[in-house]
Amino acid sequence: MAHSQFDIFLQEATYLDQTSEHVLDRDRLYGLYTSWCFINQQPLSPEDSFWAAMRDRISPDRSGLHMKGPAATDYIMASYPGLV
Repeated sequence: MAHSQFDIFLQEATYLDQTSEHVLDRDRLYGLYTSWCFINQQPLSPEDSFWAAMRDRISPDRSGLHMKGPAATDYIMASYPGLV
C-alpha cells in the first residue's frame, strides 16, 4: 500500500512519547513539515491541506508528539540561528 507524503513525514520526522507533557504546537509541527519537505525535496502542501491531512492522522491535541531526525535538526537550526 502506498503511503502519502504526510504518512512518510510523520514516520520520518515525529515520534510519540506520551509520558512527556511537552507536545508540538501547530506552528512547530507545520515548521517541522516545511523542513522535512525542504531536505527531502518534496513539494510543500499549503497549510490548510496539511491540517486537513493531519486531522485524520494525529490526535487533536497532538498529545506526546515530538520531532526527530534530520528535519528536526534543520527546523531547530532555522528557528534559532544564534545556535550556529
